[in-house]
Amino acid sequence: MAIFKAPVDDTKYLINEFLDTSELNGNPMFDDMTPDLTDAIFEEAGNISESLLFPLNRSGDEQGCTWDDGSVTTPDGFKAAYDEMTASGWGNLTCQQEYGGQGLPHYVANAVDEMVIASNMSFSIYMGLTIGAYNAVNQFGSDTLKKTFLPNMVSGKWSGTMCLTEPHCGTDLGLIRTKAILSNDGSYNISGSKIFISAGEHDLTENILHLVLARTPDSPKGIKGISLFLVPKINLNTDGSLGNPNNVSCSGIEHKMGIKASSTCSMEFNESKGFLVGELNKGMKAMFIMMNGARIHVGIQGMALSHVSYCGAVDYAKERIQGRALKGPKHPEKAADPLIVHPDIRRMLLTMKAYTEGARALSTWLSFQLDVSHHADTEEQRQQANHLVSLLTPIFKSFLTDMGETVTSLGMQVYGGHGYIRENGMEQYLRDARICQIYEGANGIQALDLVGRKLPAHMGQYLRYFFHPLSQFIEENADNESVQMYIQPLSKSFTRLQNASLVIAQKGLSNPDEAGAAASEYLKLFGLVAMAYMWAQIAVQIKSDAGSMSEEFYDAKLKTSLFYMQRILPKTGALLSNIMSGSDNTMSLDAEQF
Repeated sequence: MAIFKAPVDDTKYLINEFLDTSELNGNPMFDDMTPDLTDAIFEEAGNISESLLFPLNRSGDEQGCTWDDGSVTTPDGFKAAYDEMTASGWGNLTCQQEYGGQGLPHYVANAVDEMVIASNMSFSIYMGLTIGAYNAVNQFGSDTLKKTFLPNMVSGKWSGTMCLTEPHCGTDLGLIRTKAILSNDGSYNISGSKIFISAGEHDLTENILHLVLARTPDSPKGIKGISLFLVPKINLNTDGSLGNPNNVSCSGIEHKMGIKASSTCSMEFNESKGFLVGELNKGMKAMFIMMNGARIHVGIQGMALSHVSYCGAVDYAKERIQGRALKGPKHPEKAADPLIVHPDIRRMLLTMKAYTEGARALSTWLSFQLDVSHHADTEEQRQQANHLVSLLTPIFKSFLTDMGETVTSLGMQVYGGHGYIRENGMEQYLRDARICQIYEGANGIQALDLVGRKLPAHMGQYLRYFFHPLSQFIEENADNESVQMYIQPLSKSFTRLQNASLVIAQKGLSNPDEAGAAASEYLKLFGLVAMAYMWAQIAVQIKSDAGSMSEEFYDAKLKTSLFYMQRILPKTGALLSNIMSGSDNTMSLDAEQF
């Protein structure tokens, strides 16, 4: 049977011992984040995730959402859980206090998000999308828009969506046809169809605020002519109360492989009143605020599903007796030994553990860099952190979601045939994980973004903010004999990453297909090195100054780190070979020959 145990201890370790937050010392928001406070937050987040949300995960998957004449009903228990979560403030952790939010740093909020997602990914989507919409309105909306809509978004009374995709265009947003016509009162009439809109319609909130990409009649062609509009499901009266419906309708919901309890809607806007967010024809700038935050969130989804799958797999491997240990019975008093004695079961479990805990460290570190980009004292510090986050966002999204598919598949494999059937719950994680590689920009698009935009940006400047500290870390520990088993594999893989970066930069200038053909493998190479950097830092930190966790905890960290370095990181060698082989083997086959 699938089980879930929130990663409270690992999260406490990462926040209290692994993460260096000194760069933001003196900032009241971060000075207030004492271990007593953050530990209490993580304990309570773990409790509510385990007791309230996880019991609804399987039932929500089996029941799914239902559509009836434009209305969508979420599974039993979701409405009550949503009310409890929002009343307790779990849906507004990073929102500004002036609008009723908690005002917490991203590195704390994202750790909580992992627990919520792991316990019930479908449920988490409803709250997560509202935060994305909040961020866009808060940064680009007028004061009137913010005062009118943000307080009820922050409280959870109203929810938000992001409406990009149309039936004829997905990634290529320049093809958008949804129209925005200026009205006499300064608002716009929005007309068009959107598809694949998560949480586009549901019964959890009294109003839904849609952030819609559209174009005015005289706008420039392509993405340069796209604007962003806030379109409420229900209009507001002058006093802010709910008024008449706004001609926003849900024409149907998708029947999906996974995340069945999350409504994925087709939305119709028929001269619906909308309000411009930001500048006219500058909608993509505002929308990217939502999308970049969403991509980090999706990476966390891949990690969270990996964790809950690992919870079920390791519990089953310890309890299920099957066969005998190769060196002889470990439990001769029993009819067979537990699965966990077998090397191949251990290989799968250690792969799951190494990926998941390495990803959690990377998430903690990257989330803090996001905080630095917003709150550092100097513009230079903020800009450097922003460049680092921009570089790593496509890597984080793609690498962790690919990992999510790998790990949830392994979790099912540990169960054997019992993992393939629904009653044990493991197959749901694989089905839910699969969408993470697709939405918010498919992973292949993320790879193209990495090699086509991030690498050449400012003559490779973005790379420096990752390469330089990593190089310095390796140099600082080059003579530390106690950690060479971690540093040397990191150093070799980093050299491969540098070589691959140089090859792609040089060949891509003369032949874009060279960069395109190498993009996905380059991103995986980068992700493996980034995770190795986290594991090496963990090993150095534990070797130099073990803290308040148990000796068994630290020993397990060191052994898992070594497994990653010796059994997973060597994949960088094969990836470099693939990259070096060039694009001819990919591009030479004619379309008719496929």
